[in-house]
Amino acid sequence: MSVSKILDFLNGKKIVIVGFGREGVSSYKFLRKYFPQMPLVVADKSPEINTDGLARDALLTIIAGEEYNQHLNDFDLIFKSPGVNLNTINYFIPREKFTSQAELFLMAFGRQIIGVTGTKGKSTTASLIYHILSNTLGNTILVGNIGIPFFDLIDEINDETTIVAELSAHQLEFTDFSPHVAIMLNLFQEHLDHFNTFNNYQLAKLNITEHQSENDIFIYNFDDRYIPGLIESHKLVRRFVPFSTQTTVKNGAFCTKTDIVLVKDSVPYCQIPIADRQNIPGLHNNNNIMAAVLACKTKNVGNEDIIKHLKTFKGLEHRIELVGTFNGITFYNDSISTIPEATVAALKTVKRVDTLIIGGFDRGIDYQLLIDYLKENPVRNIVFVGKVGERVLKIWQEENLPLPENYIVENDYAQIVDFAFEKTKKGSSCLLSPAAASYDQFKDFTVRGTTYKNLIKERGNK
Repeated sequence: MSVSKILDFLNGKKIVIVGFGREGVSSYKFLRKYFPQMPLVVADKSPEINTDGLARDALLTIIAGEEYNQHLNDFDLIFKSPGVNLNTINYFIPREKFTSQAELFLMAFGRQIIGVTGTKGKSTTASLIYHILSNTLGNTILVGNIGIPFFDLIDEINDETTIVAELSAHQLEFTDFSPHVAIMLNLFQEHLDHFNTFNNYQLAKLNITEHQSENDIFIYNFDDRYIPGLIESHKLVRRFVPFSTQTTVKNGAFCTKTDIVLVKDSVPYCQIPIADRQNIPGLHNNNNIMAAVLACKTKNVGNEDIIKHLKTFKGLEHRIELVGTFNGITFYNDSISTIPEATVAALKTVKRVDTLIIGGFDRGIDYQLLIDYLKENPVRNIVFVGKVGERVLKIWQEENLPLPENYIVENDYAQIVDFAFEKTKKGSSCLLSPAAASYDQFKDFTVRGTTYKNLIKERGNK
């Protein structure tokens, strides 16, 4: 079993786990399972980390609070959790000291992995690949940024298992390994609070293919503004499989108005109808579907099976999710949208948006795209939330744009939902699509979306 590669690498090392959220806890359990006598250190910025079940571990040391990151060079390996930002450290740490679940998992199982990254669409694409493959091949697992730590399913893997891994830039940042099949959907400004520059973010994403060999497969968005340039500048050599909504590619996939067409040497070999697609709505999902189908074809899944299971796939929670119709108003939850491009895609998908809820934690990304879209496609009611909401409204006013007929600056979601019920016209829609992260108020976008949905149902069912 390939897990032995991981154990050999870790054996005898002095290890610190930095960040004790979901993945940090998973790393601890894995290490303790295979190395019961290994001294371990957990370091976390929070002074009150959850230590339930750890009190009896005499070989565990916990460093909690603001000083958690001051002595990381004392260790052979720094097991970094994805959400941890070490930019404030004022001393040098050699790159080789960093590792992660993603890196070790790619090292051990890379030949079995279909890896998916991109600023937006990766959860939908990874879930769709998993849905098709698990229903046709069986023996398939879905792990990674989707919410399932890599090590949590390691005991379910054998040599025949197909692994679908959603990979974030945080997970790819410190890895020297790439999957056999890599997918890059797009690149937009995101996580600049962590990576400092957009270029650093792009380079982290590029690790999904950077370490592939010439026999590996790289499925990528031919239309993206940045990906083709990265391929050219890094002189990558592997089996390239592009997809496009704008160009008739010779090898890969492209769209017509009615079909997705797969081609090899310019000869079509699979056509998938897309005109009537309610379960995966929106033109933006054509890219996700093309990427997923191309990945499934690397596993020799038949055309009929692909078409069949595309129809049975259910969309993701918090991604243009229909909450329901209350008092004649149709509510949508798109809390997963944390960048302007995703919000614009949602506005193009949801019909008759009369109320839009935008804003949250400010990571310094550019919102001009969203402002320009709303200028050309005005929404009657807008809620501006958090620092992002305040910044968007300020830009709006500085550019002397016509203000929405009704708007509020509000952080309390109970008040936001009340505003939506009071101002949204019957027969139209209210859309939560924040274009911003949630962690100024919520643990993550799922908590934000769930809070929004619960408040709607509570108010709507009175």
